[in-house]
Amino acid sequence: MIAPELMLHNGAITTCDDMRPQVSAVAIADGRITAIGGEELVDTAKNGTQLINLKGKRVIPGLNDSHIHVIRGGLNFNMELRWDGVPTLALALHMLKEQARRTPPPQWVRVIGGWTEFQFAERRMPTLDEINAVSPDTPVFVLHLYDRAFVNKAGLHVLGYTKETPDPPGGVIQRDRAGNPTGLLIAKPNALILYASLAKGPKLGFDDQVNSTRHFMRELNRLGITSCIDAGGGFQNFPDDYRVVAELADRNELTLRIAYNLFTQRPKEEYDDFAQWTGMTEPGKGNDVYKVNGAGEMLVFSAADFEDFLEPRPDLQPVLEAELKKVISLLVEKRWPFRLHATYDESISRFLDVFEGINRDIPFNGLRWFFDHAETISDRNLERVRQLEGGIAIQDRMAFQGEYFVARYGQDAARMTPPISKMLNMGIPVGAGTDATRVSSYNPWVSLYWLVTGKTVGGLSLYDENNRLDRTTALRLYTEGSSWFSGDEGKKGGIAVGQLADLAVLSADYFAVPDEDIKGIESLLTIMGGRIVHGSGHFSSLAPPLPPVSPGWSPTGVYGGAYRKAHGGSGGNAPASALSSTNPLHQHTHAVFGESDLWGVGCTCFAF
Repeated sequence: MIAPELMLHNGAITTCDDMRPQVSAVAIADGRITAIGGEELVDTAKNGTQLINLKGKRVIPGLNDSHIHVIRGGLNFNMELRWDGVPTLALALHMLKEQARRTPPPQWVRVIGGWTEFQFAERRMPTLDEINAVSPDTPVFVLHLYDRAFVNKAGLHVLGYTKETPDPPGGVIQRDRAGNPTGLLIAKPNALILYASLAKGPKLGFDDQVNSTRHFMRELNRLGITSCIDAGGGFQNFPDDYRVVAELADRNELTLRIAYNLFTQRPKEEYDDFAQWTGMTEPGKGNDVYKVNGAGEMLVFSAADFEDFLEPRPDLQPVLEAELKKVISLLVEKRWPFRLHATYDESISRFLDVFEGINRDIPFNGLRWFFDHAETISDRNLERVRQLEGGIAIQDRMAFQGEYFVARYGQDAARMTPPISKMLNMGIPVGAGTDATRVSSYNPWVSLYWLVTGKTVGGLSLYDENNRLDRTTALRLYTEGSSWFSGDEGKKGGIAVGQLADLAVLSADYFAVPDEDIKGIESLLTIMGGRIVHGSGHFSSLAPPLPPVSPGWSPTGVYGGAYRKAHGGSGGNAPASALSSTNPLHQHTHAVFGESDLWGVGCTCFAF
């Protein structure tokens, strides 16, 4: 056996192998797992072996988000005030007020997704009057899912939206009786107005984008994520907007494995985009840390069945079939894997008609392809996906929008939305993810909570036992399940000899804690490729250094990203002043919740 460079022992290590589901020790060398077993492995340690005593902690394979917009998220993370998990609207507004005070011109305060009003004790959204009151001078842009954005008066001024500004196609600028914009931007029926308005804001400089991406990756590492598949995104142009992540890859400073899909940006010119990209790169180009994955999730704009359960299902354009056929034919001919955003069964039927027609002329012949989302897919279309050897990447969007879906379509319709158990029973590859950062939170434990309990973040029960997963199955969707979607099955997703050494040591035992505590789990020690990329609590001394947050006014430097519940023994990446008794947020939280339920801003435990 190769002499181990790193060994973890005295733990409860979940392997995701039915033949040997749990071991107590794992040995690592050259970035891969070289041995698993009991405490006898310690005898194989050499003088140079780093030996870590897990003290009984639960260990799982590193989590893999099969659909996240991590590259775009990294470029913007240090500009964003995250409301993910904030328990009250009063506290969210207080955070907004404090950040507005710190933010210099011409920067904005941005709250970009990851929250829903149902998480707040008040069970409502902020009003424009409240937002204007806490930030009368600094522009504020608060995005709620993909249905609306709240913009204060200062924000309307810098956007240039006036009484004379017409509503853009697919969007509404809400107006008062005099015709003046109120500050509410509504996606009706698509989110272009939200995307385009947000894109008008200032960007970080290149060096700050590098810093922002590093801090976002560390935030994901804190939650046990070691891999992800980037689904592209609006206003994310290849290759220009990939310079930061490419440079970090060249510098060996990526702490996540990223497989990225290329997302077309030009309506009616989608074929030209993919024709250009298939000539300049190819799937698999790169390495196990950073590589091209294929095309999508946007393939043609006429096939974008935008999900907003506050609005009726969109009827897609008649040109869909012709435009989609042209692009898919190119991708199949070039042997490019592809993914396609697909929410509604009616849309999926039309997409599959196109795929089946192409397959008769240019056989897919095992080409990897998959739908994203598929909330309302029917049994018939599941069978068609299976016949074409496709997969389905599911996300926890229903955890954030389930109340809206039930209000429009009814509780019965929500019980199998999406029908995850049916997908698995049919043998269709399924991978789990979040669709973060602009819709759901990037916290995978909220997603795992949703998979296991069938509940929204607001506590609404969506699914009965027929569509809830046991904890082992749910975890497998986030590990070995997601590996299929980047062609990495057997290479990662389990703790087994020969696999990439990606794993997370958990703050609490995922298999033993009460259901409600699942979403509060984090990783105390995260390892990617045999390299420690995050450490906290008992393992904080092992944490690799991270440069200070830049720019200095960044919300990340104070709040650290997603909201976290203080607990003993935790450390964080925020300054010590964030938890001092004189910190205004600390005082406000103490007054609201009392000492026993104190919510901190610089600690390392996330909870709703």
